[in-house]
Amino acid sequence: MMDWAIWLVLAGLAIGVELFTGTFYLLMIAIGLAAGGGVALLGGAVEWQLLAAAVVGFVAVGLLRRSRFGKMNKEAAARDPNVILDIGQTVRVELWTDLDGTPTSRVRYRGAEWDVELAPGNAVQAGQFIIREIRGSRLIVAHAVVQ
Repeated sequence: MMDWAIWLVLAGLAIGVELFTGTFYLLMIAIGLAAGGGVALLGGAVEWQLLAAAVVGFVAVGLLRRSRFGKMNKEAAARDPNVILDIGQTVRVELWTDLDGTPTSRVRYRGAEWDVELAPGNAVQAGQFIIREIRGSRLIVAHAVVQ
């Protein structure tokens, strides 16, 4: 088999595995492997093929890391509505208590009693609140926006 064909088969395998991971990193490595195949197709020596594959692969991964697709999601799972389906649901708080400087309460939600903590920047008053975060068995809530 020709050198360039081996490079392109390896690039295709990397793309195939990438379909299962969904991270784009193997796609960047596949671009580097295709670059090695391009050098082989042009008749370059094995050393130049390896160098081209490595340099293009590293540059592609570096560019991916700097893009918005390579950044890790900094949002905590406790605030992510895709992870916790309770985020965005409403609860009604009738009475707040302030024991340690943080307004807290107890509410009945989904058939159980929950501790509720008021998110910073919200007024301490009874009413409808939206769940913004869950920390253990404590709901962090903010005022519901009235439309």
